[in-house]
Amino acid sequence: MKYFLISLLLFAFSSCSVAQQRYSSKNKKAIKLFEAGKAEPGLSIDYTTNGPNFRGGIALMDKALEKDPNFWEAHMIAGEFAEMLKDYPSAIDHYKAALAINPKHSSTGSTYFYLANLQQAMGDYESAIKNLDLFENHKMANPELLMEAQGIRASCSFAANALNNPLDFNPINIGPGINTKDPEYFPTITVDGKTILFTRRIEDGRVEGPIKEQEDFFVSTLGDNHIWSKAISMPSNVNTVNNEGAPTIGADGRTLVFVGCPDVTGEFYGENRTGKGSCDLFITKKLGANWTTPVNLPGAVNSFHWETQPSLSSDGKTMYFIRGIRGRNSTNDSDIYFTKKDANGNWGPAVRLPDHINTPEQEESVLIHPDGRTLYFASRGHIGMGGSDLFVTRMDENGNWSKPQNLGYPINTKFDENSLMVSPEGEIAFFASDRDGGYGDLDIYYFLMPENLRPTRTLYFEGIVFDAETRKPVSGKFQLIDLKTGKEIIYSEADNLSGEFMVSLPLNRDYALNVTYPGYSFFSENFNMNNPEGLEAIHMDVPLVPINSDRPILLANVFFDLGKSSLRNESFVELNKLVEFLNENNTLTIEIGGHTDSRGTNNLALSQSRAEAVYNYLVSKGIDSKRLTPKGYGSSAPVYSDEYIKKLSTEREIENAHQSNRRTEYKIIKK
Repeated sequence: MKYFLISLLLFAFSSCSVAQQRYSSKNKKAIKLFEAGKAEPGLSIDYTTNGPNFRGGIALMDKALEKDPNFWEAHMIAGEFAEMLKDYPSAIDHYKAALAINPKHSSTGSTYFYLANLQQAMGDYESAIKNLDLFENHKMANPELLMEAQGIRASCSFAANALNNPLDFNPINIGPGINTKDPEYFPTITVDGKTILFTRRIEDGRVEGPIKEQEDFFVSTLGDNHIWSKAISMPSNVNTVNNEGAPTIGADGRTLVFVGCPDVTGEFYGENRTGKGSCDLFITKKLGANWTTPVNLPGAVNSFHWETQPSLSSDGKTMYFIRGIRGRNSTNDSDIYFTKKDANGNWGPAVRLPDHINTPEQEESVLIHPDGRTLYFASRGHIGMGGSDLFVTRMDENGNWSKPQNLGYPINTKFDENSLMVSPEGEIAFFASDRDGGYGDLDIYYFLMPENLRPTRTLYFEGIVFDAETRKPVSGKFQLIDLKTGKEIIYSEADNLSGEFMVSLPLNRDYALNVTYPGYSFFSENFNMNNPEGLEAIHMDVPLVPINSDRPILLANVFFDLGKSSLRNESFVELNKLVEFLNENNTLTIEIGGHTDSRGTNNLALSQSRAEAVYNYLVSKGIDSKRLTPKGYGSSAPVYSDEYIKKLSTEREIENAHQSNRRTEYKIIKK
């Protein structure tokens, strides 16, 4: 809660005598108890909270009210103290009692505002609206609180309507492989949906101080029986005696960014770690089976302020996170920022999301879905059910974010909701809750996401990059490009040791895939994800052909209209890649081969014209014509013979085989 009466600021410092105060009570004993109660939080500590002794103050106010039940000021201070303890029902009772004794005790009517604010927090939206009416009709109402009242009224109206129109919501505990008696929260998942990494708060006798607990990361994998395996701890170079939390794992499961905080000294972040102030973001990468020692995130993101809740985009080039402001004059504010990684692996200066996403209140968590366009976040500043609610916003083709949409009831409630995680296919969402029926404290649950709140469904492409001659793994570089816009959607790299890769494939686009590595011809493939027809994943190994080989290289994203030799616009992405390759390897001479299937007539002439179309495009981009030889093969060099095609059983298989025969290739003929 953010609103407290101004007297709260004075309770510990008032030195005025009773004679200097004017109270509604004339009972000296009641006044003496009231004065003592008002001062009590500033004089002693509540050892259950390690904070000011508000409970002691309330006890003295109760005694004052025993002496004079109509002492409305005692009700007001007791209400404020109860509010500080988050005992909202007691605070509401005291504010109501003060108003019942003297409805006009406030010259601005502000008690009605404070009461409405608490009633909203408790989910009593109808009563909150009634008290807002009384406050807003007061002639001397505080103008700033009137502005705030409009927001509370809008949230109460939204919440009342949401309660009458609940979403289908049936959360299911994810199971004992992940959940234990300890708190589990902040889940993050790989793009194949088979590995979850999460935070668990555990007892640890090594921790200095009275509370022997700290946060570590654990990992669980999904078995063939669709049951999550028993989670295991991350290695000791990642998990330390300090807190590690709020992780985000790269789509391929090989990059981990997380929040690391210092110990009680404010300076020690763990062995071999350095920080820049408060909580910082750290990064570690998986090479083969081992995780590297985490380092402070390279670049300009970490600061004197605290950075938390990172969320990596599926290509690993953009990261969203929360930044909170530190400092003597700072407000209790935190906002969503993003940063982009440059070619050297450094993260650029943080950029704040626009004001229709961020609010003057707190934004507390953020998730960018693997589709790269759907952002889920938690906020206390947008219209909602009360407390922290979950919202979704979507990026359009121009990079603009839509107006945030509240996820609705009962995903959101009068309590605080945050840290939502949505699966790559978009159907399942995960969150942490301490609801009844769990294994103890916070557990991780999942539920079916309503269709109108889902992101774009995202599949994945996995396999191994290897040398086509030696079969040895190669750490190829991946580019996934939208053929319609020519924009790079995904950039990734295969594992340095194993050559393994995993790349996300958001639906409803036509992609060119290019895989490159120095000393090799580039590999290309086309993924038309506009009609995936039930696909869940694509497994395909990538053979990279060494430059010194004379094997033909398929240009999978060069397209012609039926029976024509004019290049379609979608072809330019691939041909520009070929231009780049020839410029980087400026001694190479290549043959451009055009091929058709066996159907139709005049195939040889058509294939020659198509090869010449590619030749002309390359020359127009500055490639020396002497390095290029166009040659049409017609149907003389098929990938699949007519005899093989005749044995195929379905029309789809037959058409796919003919399509494979219709192709454009290049072959290195001189090194």
